[in-house]
Amino acid sequence: MPINIAILLEKYFYVIGSVVPFSLDAPYTHRLDLSTKNIELNQGNVSDTATFTNYVFSKIRSAGALAAIGGYGEDRMIYHRSNHFKGEEPRTIHLGVDIWTEAGTPIFAPLTGKVHSFRDNASFGDYGPTIILEHLLDDTLFYTLYGHLSRASLAGLHQGQLFEKGAVLGEIGPYPENGDWPPHLHFQIITDMLGMEGDFPGVASVSKRNFYLSICPDPMLILGRNG
Repeated sequence: MPINIAILLEKYFYVIGSVVPFSLDAPYTHRLDLSTKNIELNQGNVSDTATFTNYVFSKIRSAGALAAIGGYGEDRMIYHRSNHFKGEEPRTIHLGVDIWTEAGTPIFAPLTGKVHSFRDNASFGDYGPTIILEHLLDDTLFYTLYGHLSRASLAGLHQGQLFEKGAVLGEIGPYPENGDWPPHLHFQIITDMLGMEGDFPGVASVSKRNFYLSICPDPMLILGRNG
């Protein structure tokens, strides 16, 4: 990757804050498998958002957890529900970590940063309201992306707005305003925005998997602080 973000974030691990108001360790969270290996999943139970939501939250309740988490680098079939991920080569490789929990759950800035950009990516299956923060550590710029927020999370935002570590950045949005997904946060670390604003691929094609994972390292480098 262009910078060794893992070493950088490990160096500053003690200053990283929480992203959500609960621990991401078991038993508070349940590891949710949405990969192509999950034989419970099919087009029928993911194409309808209400049915998909019932599936996700039944897993959370069955585990006695507050949330479900997972997905980094996962090859998923769930994107077949949306034309947003179709094309010459379908996109199926997830580049972030999802935290599936109730709409309205507050989201915090884990590190001081300023608003790089934001947008309501409103197409069916897209991010919905999205905020991207820009961070600077040891003269190194990198970015964190927060997708599937509420529309209220974008109210009053402006480019360059500063968020101190621990400040409320927004909240998890309900469907359909969150891109029409079961309520969750898509959290992603990005080392190169590739000139984009308000949006960045959260899912890659198989042929571009290695490239995108190289500039979108494991979000647990930050989310691991939620212990």
